[in-house]
Amino acid sequence: MAKYQSEITQFLTELKSEKPNLEAEQQAGRALLWDKEPLSVEDQRRAKAAKLKQRAYVYSND
Repeated sequence: MAKYQSEITQFLTELKSEKPNLEAEQQAGRALLWDKEPLSVEDQRRAKAAKLKQRAYVYSND
């Protein structure tokens, strides 16, 4: 049992051997979409000041 590899593990091993830069591309994509620099204190203050207060019942036409 120690040498058993599931089909998924075999697939991933084969994929990584065919495309050695795959993980670097995945990390670059993640950095592009998710890893953001933290906002400065000034930017946080401006964002808070620009926020509009939501009414208690948002579906009202009043």
